[in-house]
Amino acid sequence: MVHRVAVLDKDSCVSRKCGLECIKFCPVNKTGSDCIILGEDAKAVISEELCTGCGICIKKCPFEAITIVNLAEELIGDKIHQYGVNTFRLYRLPVPRTGGVIGLVGRNGVGKSTTLNILSGNLKPNLGKYERTPEWDEIIESFQGTELKQHFQKIALREMKISVKPQQVHLIQKAWSGDGLSLIKKFDEKGVAKELVKELNLDTCINKPVTDLSGGELQRLAVAVTASKDAELYLFDEPSSYNDVYQRLAVSKTIRGLAEAGKKVIVVEHDLTFLDYLSDYLYLLYGESGAYGILSVLQTARTGINILLDGYLPSENVRFRDSPVVFDTAAPVEEQLLEEHVIQYNEFSKNYPGFNLGVEAGGLRKGEVIGILGANALGKTTFMKIIAGVEKPDTGNVETPLTISYKPQYLSADFEGTVRELLSKVSGGRFESSAYESQIIRPLAVHKLYDKSIRELSGGELQKVAISASLSRNADIYALDEPSAFIDIEDRILLAKALQRFVRAQGRSAFIVDHDVQLVDIVSDRLIIFSGRPGVEGHTTPPLNKLDGMNRFLRELGITYRRDVDSGRPRVNKPGSKLDRHQKVVEQFYYMSNTSTEESED
Repeated sequence: MVHRVAVLDKDSCVSRKCGLECIKFCPVNKTGSDCIILGEDAKAVISEELCTGCGICIKKCPFEAITIVNLAEELIGDKIHQYGVNTFRLYRLPVPRTGGVIGLVGRNGVGKSTTLNILSGNLKPNLGKYERTPEWDEIIESFQGTELKQHFQKIALREMKISVKPQQVHLIQKAWSGDGLSLIKKFDEKGVAKELVKELNLDTCINKPVTDLSGGELQRLAVAVTASKDAELYLFDEPSSYNDVYQRLAVSKTIRGLAEAGKKVIVVEHDLTFLDYLSDYLYLLYGESGAYGILSVLQTARTGINILLDGYLPSENVRFRDSPVVFDTAAPVEEQLLEEHVIQYNEFSKNYPGFNLGVEAGGLRKGEVIGILGANALGKTTFMKIIAGVEKPDTGNVETPLTISYKPQYLSADFEGTVRELLSKVSGGRFESSAYESQIIRPLAVHKLYDKSIRELSGGELQKVAISASLSRNADIYALDEPSAFIDIEDRILLAKALQRFVRAQGRSAFIVDHDVQLVDIVSDRLIIFSGRPGVEGHTTPPLNKLDGMNRFLRELGITYRRDVDSGRPRVNKPGSKLDRHQKVVEQFYYMSNTSTEESED
C-alpha cells in the first residue's frame, strides 16, 4: 500500500503565464472529477485522494512546480507536521540523548529547521492535521510508548529549559545594540562567560558593538550565548558557518563540553569533517526538498555519514541519491601533473596598513583544480583578487594574459531581474548550451530557479547562481571564493564533483578557496596552504601535492585523519586516541589507512 504526496511550489506556479496544462492533461480530470483545480489564489490545488500518480502534470507543467511522490502507507502514522494543503510535511522526530552529541543531516528543504523548531517548542506539531492545531493532550497521546512523550509533556508544562542557536546569526545585530560581552553576561546562567570568550577566541572582538562584528564573530558569539544558558537540551543550527577550520574546532570543543557535562545536544551541520569530529550519533533526513522529509533510524556517526555518501539507507531499503560519492585513495596520476602551465606567477607581496601578504612562486596547470586552505584573515581573498587581476601586488609581478572569472566571497543580490536574465547577461547565452546545462545547471538544480527574482533567493540558492554565473563566463581560469557557503551537504558533494568534471571536460583550470576540508579534498588536485598571524601577516606555500599539503595543514591544526575502511573518505581521529598519537609520532597526519583500529576510534 502507498499513499500519495502532492506538493506545489507556489512561488513557481504562475497560472497567468501558462495554459493550465496540469488541469487540461490530467487523466482524472478528463473523467469528470476534480483532481486538479485552480484555487482562489490562482494556484493549482491537487487532490491527493484522487491523484493516481501518473506523473503527467509533473511533465506538462512548464515551471516544474509540481512534485508527486508515492510513500509507504505505514508512514501515515509517523506524520509529525504539515503546513497546509499540497505543502511540505515531516515524518518522525529525533530523540535527544543525554551525554552525547546527535548530528542531524540532510539537504536543504527536507525539514531540519522544522525539526528543531518542533523540538524546541517554538512550533507545535499538528500531526498532519493542518486544518486545526491539536491540543497538547492529543499530541502527547500520539507519542505514547516513545521517549518523546516525556519531552512534549515537559514542553506543554513548561518544565524543560531549551537553549537554541538559530541559523540566521545576523539577526543578532537587529536585536542587540550593545557589545558582545554584555550580551553574553545577560544570558550567562552558569558563570562561564569568561571561559567561553577565551575558548571561542572572542577576546579581540568581545567589547565591540555587535553591529561591527563579522559573520564568524557573530557565529561564535551566538554559540557562546547558547552554551552559557543552564538548559537541559541545546540545539545548534549550522554553528560552523562563516568560521575557518581553527574556529570550527573551537566551536566543536564548546559543544562537546555540553554533552560531556551530561546535557542533551542536537546539531544541524553541513560540514562533514566538522560533523564527524563533533557527533557521537547521527540522524539522516531524506526526501524531496520542499515536499517532504523522513527521519532515518539513529546511526553511529561513522555509519550515518557513510550512508549519506553512499546514498542508500539499508534499514529502510531506500536510495536517496542516484550514485555514491567515491573518494580517490591515491594521488593524481603523473601524466596529469605533467600538463603545461596555463598561468605562472613569481614571488609577490601585498601590503596594507597593519597587514602584509607574502606569496611564494607557483602556477596552475591546464585541467587542474588547486584548493586553498588556511585560517581567516591570512590574505586568501587578497591572493584570489590579485590572481584574478582585481588588485595589483606591491612587489613582484603577476601577469594574467588569460581571462579569469572570479566569484567573490560575499555575494550581492542587487541585480534587478530573474536568474535566467542574470545568467544570460553574464554568459551571452552560453548557459543554455547542452554541455554547460548537463555539467553545471542540472546537477545544481539551477534550472528550477530560472524564473525567480535574484532578490528572492535564499543564501544557498544565491550561492549556486553565483557559481553558475562565474562558470558560465568564457574564461580560461575560474577563481571561486568559498563556494560551499550556505550550501547543504548533498549539494556540496554535487558541487565538488561538478566543478571537477567541468574543469577537466572544458580544458580549463580553477582556484578554490574554502573552509570545508572535505569539499577541498574531493575537488582539488594540488593545494596551497596559508599560514601566519590572522589580521597581521600571511604567507603561502607553493602549490603542493595533496598528501604534502594536507599533512602540512593538519599538522598546524593539530589533528589527524585516517581513511574509512568502507568508503575511503578521510575521517578525523578522536583527539588523544591511540591512532591519533601514533600518526603524530610518525608525522602521517593524512591519507593513513589502518583498518585494525577503525572501529576502536568510534
